[in-house]
Amino acid sequence: MILKSDNFLKDNNIPSEFTCDGENVSPQLSWTEALENTESFALSVTDPDAPGGTFIHWLIYNISKDRKSLMKGAVPEEAVQVTNDFGKKNYGGPCPPSGTHRYFFTLYALDRKLVENLTKNNFFDKIEEHTIDKAELMGRYRRH
Repeated sequence: MILKSDNFLKDNNIPSEFTCDGENVSPQLSWTEALENTESFALSVTDPDAPGGTFIHWLIYNISKDRKSLMKGAVPEEAVQVTNDFGKKNYGGPCPPSGTHRYFFTLYALDRKLVENLTKNNFFDKIEEHTIDKAELMGRYRRH
């Protein structure tokens, strides 16, 4: 599976539009080569460089198996968002306190839709149990 964005290239800088210094909207994402037996998708956006350990910016699951992209600033109506480390159930863009941080957009292809009420505490364990493939897109951001 391949994950990419029209808004930034892999291993490059994320434009400020998608951060706390801009509009703070989620970037466009698209994927190809999903396995035929995929039943749903999930997505996480994390910052492993945060001072207190990995910071969760966005968690979303039950994205339709027929979907091949997420539009800029949009959440599919079928999807479920999970409270992030900002304490909100929506995308929270990069906002590093200092230096350049890496942001990992990880798309998970799952073998079923999830009926559990996921939280940030159990999201990764539950997703991992049903992951059949995954793809990652990393971008960087430094506040000016």
